[in-house]
Amino acid sequence: MITTAPPSPPSPPTRPLLRLRLAPHSALPRRLDGVWWPRSYDLLAELPQLLAALPRAWGHIAGVTVNGAAWSAAPGRMLVANQVVRLRKTVAVHAPDTVVLLAPGHGRWDLLVVPPGTTEEAAEPIIAVALSDRA
Repeated sequence: MITTAPPSPPSPPTRPLLRLRLAPHSALPRRLDGVWWPRSYDLLAELPQLLAALPRAWGHIAGVTVNGAAWSAAPGRMLVANQVVRLRKTVAVHAPDTVVLLAPGHGRWDLLVVPPGTTEEAAEPIIAVALSDRA
């Protein structure tokens, strides 16, 4: 007699790892505070994960500015972790691939955005250069 094991229950879906690297702390001001490599340009899907991963010392991020040409449509505000975050889109030519995070009383942080479709092989040098002291 051959017995077979019952099928195992499906494993719970896993959340993909957030692709975020913050610049090391420095006494000198930096142009970029980190690099974020989202999986899509869907701000409503990507932003909550990003904000949840930021250091507590950065405070409550109350405002986010992104490149309006790249990101999908989004409302003027959204609720993230029971806090209102104002969303702003810009078409600033000087920083098309950045996201700006504002925390009143704490500061401003600029993250380089690696386009979601970028391969890992292409993304790694972009991240390394952005986080180097020369960036």
